[in-house]
Formats: sequence, structure tokens, C-alpha cells
Amino acid sequence: MPSYQIRISLSKRRLSLYNGSQLVKVYPVGVGKIATQTPRGDFYIINKVPYPYSYKGGPLSVFGTYWLGLNKPHYGIHGTNRPSSIGKFVSHGCIRMYNKDVEELARLVQIGTPVKIRW
Repeated sequence: MPSYQIRISLSKRRLSLYNGSQLVKVYPVGVGKIATQTPRGDFYIINKVPYPYSYKGGPLSVFGTYWLGLNKPHYGIHGTNRPSSIGKFVSHGCIRMYNKDVEELARLVQIGTPVKIRW
């Protein structure tokens, strides 16, 4: 069984997926802007939600097709319906991915997968 780990480089705006010490895949991401920076540290995935919805019942278009929630409240890895934001410092602190990429990632990782976020 794979032992995945996610490492996110904020400065390079990329998410790297590892199986043990072996690099599996690298994805481009969008991260937090200066006023709402992505938190650095060691986290883990606590939930996986396809097609996340707001508390009012409407789709959260900014969250795209998948949400991978982190154990830091209100932060996660998610898709986006704004693909031009990938590769930039634009979010409110979350990690944005292309929808096809976050869907692939969600199929591979499990709840409890470690997520290391570094500059």
C-alpha cells in the first residue's frame, strides 16, 4: 500500500506528491497572497469532499470540483474554476489546483496523508 506524502513549496508554487521518498508527480498550484498567506507547517488531510457546497446550498465556484481539508481549520487543497490563478499568489490561504489535478490527487491520497508546507 502506498505511503503518500504531500510537500508544497510556496516559493515555487508547486505541490509534490511522494510515495515514501520517491517523487511520484509534481503539480502547479496557486497559493495565498501577501495579506492572506498560506500557513507553513506540518498538517494532514482530514476530509475529502467532491463538489463542495456552501452553507447556503450553492456550489462554491472558487473551490472547483474537489476539497481536501487540512487539520488547520478553514484551510485546504482544492480545485478552482479560475485556472488563470494557478502559479500565482492569489488565494485567501488555501492551495489551488487545476480541477483535473485535484481530482487525480484525491483518488491517490487518503485521509491522514501528511502535508508539509514550506516556503
